[in-house]
Amino acid sequence: MNNQLQNHQMTNKERLSAMTGAAFLMATSAIGPGFLTQTAVFTEQLLASFGFVILASVLLDIGAQMNIWRIIAVSKMRGQEIANAVLPGLGYVVAFFIVLGGLAFNIGNVAGGGLGVNALLGLDTTIGAVMTGVICIFIFLLKEANMAMDKIVRYLGALMILLTAYVMFVSSPPYTEAVLRTFIPLEIDFLAIITIVGGTVGGYITFAGGHRLLDAGVTGKENLRYVTNTAISGIVVASIMRVILFLAILGVVSAGFVLNPDNPTASVFQIAAGEVGYRIFGLVLWAAGITSVIGAAYTSVSFLTTFHPAIERNKNYWTIGFIVFSTAVFALIGRPVALLLLAGAFNGLILPLTLGCILLAAHRVKIVGDYKHPIWMTVFGAIVVVLTAYLGVRTLTQMIPQLF
Repeated sequence: MNNQLQNHQMTNKERLSAMTGAAFLMATSAIGPGFLTQTAVFTEQLLASFGFVILASVLLDIGAQMNIWRIIAVSKMRGQEIANAVLPGLGYVVAFFIVLGGLAFNIGNVAGGGLGVNALLGLDTTIGAVMTGVICIFIFLLKEANMAMDKIVRYLGALMILLTAYVMFVSSPPYTEAVLRTFIPLEIDFLAIITIVGGTVGGYITFAGGHRLLDAGVTGKENLRYVTNTAISGIVVASIMRVILFLAILGVVSAGFVLNPDNPTASVFQIAAGEVGYRIFGLVLWAAGITSVIGAAYTSVSFLTTFHPAIERNKNYWTIGFIVFSTAVFALIGRPVALLLLAGAFNGLILPLTLGCILLAAHRVKIVGDYKHPIWMTVFGAIVVVLTAYLGVRTLTQMIPQLF
């Protein structure tokens, strides 16, 4: 009896570990180099009213993520398998776009890691990028790779939040104004809201934690409460980082400083906290880069496993190959701007495509069995699909002429 109780407690502990790992994997996948830059650019444009953008995007993020994670848990299928069940062959299209986007963004994430090492230690960006790639490869070579991944994203996620919080306090933002404009904005930037939603739950990001819970066995109707809580927790962690960073930037721009357009986030940290601030920025950017490399590689490969059983069996080696390829592309030819632009534009179309599949799957008995998906969640999800599809098409039509 005592032994059974011990096993039960161990199971709870393992489940809690998987849940926090999944929440932080999703959150730190979102908090990449692009997340830092977007937040700086929009805060400088909208000032305190960017608080409203964060609030609106958090509600939409939760709507998208709860739908996706719950259906993954109930169906016990990965995103591409659900898409294939909705329409044969669609899963392969989804997998192609997610892997293409994941690869392009991973080159950017490796670059971010390199730039972070450069700001922190003064080393060459390429050397920093290779160091970042090597550390990620080492993690996936470990026997308990998933456990190591859970721990590193938790610790580095907490570190990024604490370091940015220090810069926020030093920059002395107008807190009252920020709270007021979060609920009564002076202007509402619709484009900013959808861009932030895409940056938080777009592309591979929302599947990072959902697939992690699936791999850990936190599935089925009996675990839906845990899955929903973890989905919301992931958004909350990413949003805490977004709010702290927004306030740090707001303190600097409210004092009349102009951010350097080439590296707006670095200038915030430097203006607020001097040379120490610049080093802190390096550490935050490196942590954002490395955790996003881990998230992008893990999730992109989880979308390839459907193609061949050998990929599932050798998942960690495929993940290592993905990281090696991303790092080599950056080290040898730098950031291929055209590829990043195109992947960014396609990334906007991934969320409406994947979330649309999930919403169709949510009401099919052959996929979810006797589970009844709440109507309000379907409606909420449908709103996110329409908004992100509109922006995705608009962005794509703007981007494609720039490539030629």
